[in-house]
Amino acid sequence: MGFMDDAKETAAAVGEKIKDAWEDTTDRVGDKVDEMKADADVKKAEAERDSVKTRNDIKEDLRDST
Repeated sequence: MGFMDDAKETAAAVGEKIKDAWEDTTDRVGDKVDEMKADADVKKAEAERDSVKTRNDIKEDLRDST
Protein backbone atom coordinates (compact mmCIF):
# COMPACT_ATOMS: atom_id res chain seq x y z
CA MET A 1 0.00 0.00 0.00
CA GLY A 2 3.03 2.30 0.12
CA PHE A 3 2.70 3.05 -3.58
CA MET A 4 -0.95 4.08 -3.21
CA ASP A 5 -0.17 6.31 -0.25
CA ASP A 6 2.63 8.00 -2.17
CA ALA A 7 0.33 8.51 -5.15
CA LYS A 8 -2.35 10.05 -2.93
CA GLU A 9 0.17 12.40 -1.33
CA THR A 10 1.56 13.39 -4.72
CA ALA A 11 -1.94 14.01 -6.09
CA ALA A 12 -2.79 16.12 -3.04
CA ALA A 13 0.40 18.16 -3.44
CA VAL A 14 -0.28 18.72 -7.14
CA GLY A 15 -3.85 19.76 -6.31
CA GLU A 16 -2.58 22.31 -3.77
CA LYS A 17 -0.11 23.74 -6.28
CA ILE A 18 -2.83 24.08 -8.91
CA LYS A 19 -5.12 25.74 -6.36
CA ASP A 20 -2.37 28.18 -5.34
CA ALA A 21 -1.58 28.99 -8.97
CA TRP A 22 -5.26 29.61 -9.71
CA GLU A 23 -5.60 31.93 -6.70
CA ASP A 24 -2.47 33.85 -7.71
CA THR A 25 -3.79 34.25 -11.25
CA THR A 26 -7.19 35.48 -10.12
CA ASP A 27 -5.50 37.94 -7.74
CA ARG A 28 -3.32 39.28 -10.56
CA VAL A 29 -6.31 39.66 -12.86
CA GLY A 30 -8.26 41.44 -10.13
CA ASP A 31 -5.34 43.77 -9.46
CA LYS A 32 -5.06 44.62 -13.15
CA VAL A 33 -8.79 45.34 -13.36
CA ASP A 34 -8.56 47.61 -10.32
CA GLU A 35 -5.58 49.40 -11.88
CA MET A 36 -7.44 49.95 -15.14
CA LYS A 37 -10.50 51.30 -13.28
CA ALA A 38 -8.30 53.70 -11.32
CA ASP A 39 -6.64 54.92 -14.52
CA ALA A 40 -10.05 55.47 -16.11
CA ASP A 41 -11.22 57.42 -13.05
CA VAL A 42 -8.13 59.62 -13.21
CA LYS A 43 -8.63 60.32 -16.92
CA LYS A 44 -12.29 61.14 -16.32
CA ALA A 45 -11.40 63.53 -13.48
CA GLU A 46 -8.75 65.23 -15.61
CA ALA A 47 -11.18 65.64 -18.51
CA GLU A 48 -13.78 67.12 -16.17
CA ARG A 49 -11.20 69.50 -14.70
CA ASP A 50 -10.19 70.65 -18.19
CA SER A 51 -13.84 71.09 -19.16
CA VAL A 52 -14.59 73.21 -16.11
CA LYS A 53 -11.51 75.35 -16.70
CA THR A 54 -12.45 75.91 -20.33
CA ARG A 55 -16.03 76.77 -19.39
CA ASN A 56 -14.84 79.21 -16.71
CA ASP A 57 -12.39 80.83 -19.14
CA ILE A 58 -15.18 81.35 -21.68
CA LYS A 59 -17.46 82.85 -19.02
CA GLU A 60 -14.68 85.17 -17.91
CA ASP A 61 -14.03 86.27 -21.49
CA LEU A 62 -17.74 86.97 -21.96
CA ARG A 63 -17.85 89.05 -18.76
CA ASP A 64 -14.77 90.99 -19.78
CA SER A 65 -16.12 91.75 -23.25
CA THR A 66 -19.40 93.25 -22.01
